[in-house]
Amino acid sequence: MFRKIEQNRTADAVVRQIEELVLSGVLRSGERLPGERELARELDVSRPILRDALAALEAAGLVVSRRGEGTFVADVTGSVFSEAVVGLFHHHPKATADYLEFRREIESLAAGLAALRATEADRVMLTLVFERMLAAHERDDFTEEAAVDVEFHDLVGECTHNIVLMHTLRSCYRLLAEGVFYNRSRIWDHPGARDRLIEQHRRLYEAIMARDPAEARIAAAEHIAYVADTTREIEQRGAWQEISALRLARSGSPEATPARRGSGRRKGTDGRRSAGRQGDRA
Repeated sequence: MFRKIEQNRTADAVVRQIEELVLSGVLRSGERLPGERELARELDVSRPILRDALAALEAAGLVVSRRGEGTFVADVTGSVFSEAVVGLFHHHPKATADYLEFRREIESLAAGLAALRATEADRVMLTLVFERMLAAHERDDFTEEAAVDVEFHDLVGECTHNIVLMHTLRSCYRLLAEGVFYNRSRIWDHPGARDRLIEQHRRLYEAIMARDPAEARIAAAEHIAYVADTTREIEQRGAWQEISALRLARSGSPEATPARRGSGRRKGTDGRRSAGRQGDRA
């Protein structure tokens, strides 16, 4: 992935090339750079120049060096929100609906651009990732399917070749993965949801492969709309169960005590409050 520096073999030239690779998503967070000797050879620069470049990149927070392990791309996928605002998201259910509304619009834009701009290499990578998603779905491997789902959406963002859009999407997925919004495993437990989701991903994939931006935008928007509707239904049912349990407890029925205990257990898996606390995947 590294190009020989033909002219001006300075540390600044090395820094610029690696910066571009990180910014464009070619070099990903956590990825290990080649060893010093190999990287100097690939860039066609001296090892002292390479050391100066890596020191500048580390000072800028773009790479980290680990003694005995090598040099790695730093975790550059941050949050567009302060920690205080993220904390507020945790505690206010409305944030989930607003987050999904935002994702519906931004992912629709990304899908349309991906259909127009995806290169042949992009299309090969998208196909490989989608085939892995199908295989995980067939094996009923939730963990793998959820991980590949994130990779698929991330790759759609890369296919836009818009670096601001790509990094904004990655930041969105980071918030979801950290549990700021909803728990995707609860959506997949919803009747028929897993099959609906895989077909929605298939529709989006096929639209991008067909270079149909209008269909890609619709497919992406309808996918997120389905997630929003299902999340809202799950939360509503959880609220209904909680209210029903309280009514039963006040009724004086002999079943009141077991119901009250059952309500407390369900709160962590079905209740509305858990939906905003436990995150999983995009």
